[in-house]
Amino acid sequence: MSLLDRITTALPTGTAFVGAGTALLGIASYVHLAAAGHTLDVDDMASFSVLWTVVSSIGLGLFFPVEQEITRLVASRTVHGDGVAPVLRRGAALSLGLLAAVLVPLAVFSGKIADVFFHGDESLVLALGGAFAALAVAYVTRGVLAGLGRFQAYGTQLGLDGALRIVLPGILAVAGVKSVFAFAAVLTVAPLIAVLLTIRPVLSGSHHGSPAHWRDLIEHLGLLVGSTLLAQVLVNIAVISTKLISTNDDALVAALLSALVLARVPLFVFGAFQVSLLAGLSSAAAEGDRAGYRRLLLRAATITGGLGVAGGIGATALGPALLPALFGAPDVLTAVDFAWLSLGTTLYMLAMVLGQALLTSGGARKQLLAWVVGTAVLLAVTFSSLELRTRVEVAYTAGSFAVVAFMTLVVRARVGYRSPH
Repeated sequence: MSLLDRITTALPTGTAFVGAGTALLGIASYVHLAAAGHTLDVDDMASFSVLWTVVSSIGLGLFFPVEQEITRLVASRTVHGDGVAPVLRRGAALSLGLLAAVLVPLAVFSGKIADVFFHGDESLVLALGGAFAALAVAYVTRGVLAGLGRFQAYGTQLGLDGALRIVLPGILAVAGVKSVFAFAAVLTVAPLIAVLLTIRPVLSGSHHGSPAHWRDLIEHLGLLVGSTLLAQVLVNIAVISTKLISTNDDALVAALLSALVLARVPLFVFGAFQVSLLAGLSSAAAEGDRAGYRRLLLRAATITGGLGVAGGIGATALGPALLPALFGAPDVLTAVDFAWLSLGTTLYMLAMVLGQALLTSGGARKQLLAWVVGTAVLLAVTFSSLELRTRVEVAYTAGSFAVVAFMTLVVRARVGYRSPH
């Protein structure tokens, strides 16, 4: 069997479809940031960097857990031949409730938020709310598609989202549009259009079934939201903490966002099988297939580690030169900066794999505790006396390592490391 065949069979079914969409969405992130970086001035780009980071951390932290819970419940119902429409309705209501909990504070404190993060531009607070709304809708539909195993439609939604994030910023840049709000609005428009164009398979697969109880959906949701929010804080906080600690260093803020995106290239690839991994582990758990469960987990961890190492070598070697060339970012970071960010990314991806194992094996509380430990380590390093850029980079890596170490001990006790045959 060839290396390609071994990799293909190691990944969960449907990874290729999700991978294609994820790859396009990942490329779109670079195009979007590059278009903004070459068009906006340093202050506006710093504001856009913070907005991007908040959407990627708080937005994903709140709404991705809804997708995960919907995926888990839909996959389980599919195994047992039950309809999933009740789960869709409950999931949509839950997502809208979380959205309201975010939009109200944004509206009440819009002025203060704009002053602290966006140089007083309240239009970016509006753009932030719109991006949250788009995520609230998108993650519900993706949860249903993943749980049903309709990965082609799932990948199509990601691909359409990515294509729009390439085309729209490109049009803005070519037209010479200097509005930071216009570039930020793409984060709302693109995912909503992608959802509308892929809603049919969601609805056609959502047949009537037994009632979905709220406790099934929200029993572990608070734990999962806490875990995901802390995970996103850990992976994105470097930009925000730099902004808060050094309010006048907009060049470093803008450069760090672009550097994090480059260092996290493996994360875009990792996303190609993270979704199908959760569905696969959920199905194996529902069927009681412990050997298959362990085999899938071990292979996912092995591939993830290799992916992180390969991406890290490339980012460390090429990152300093690519940063100003691709993104128009200030040339203030070195290979050492990229090495720290890449190591942190590799450890973070391994933590995400182990977190999926804890989620599907009933260890949601342990998963949250692991991220609490990692966040505590991150904060300790962030408030240390190291030089600013060094401390935010080392904090990312040290926090991720703490999470992996804690989760490894827990997963070993719950799942075991026996070699699959």
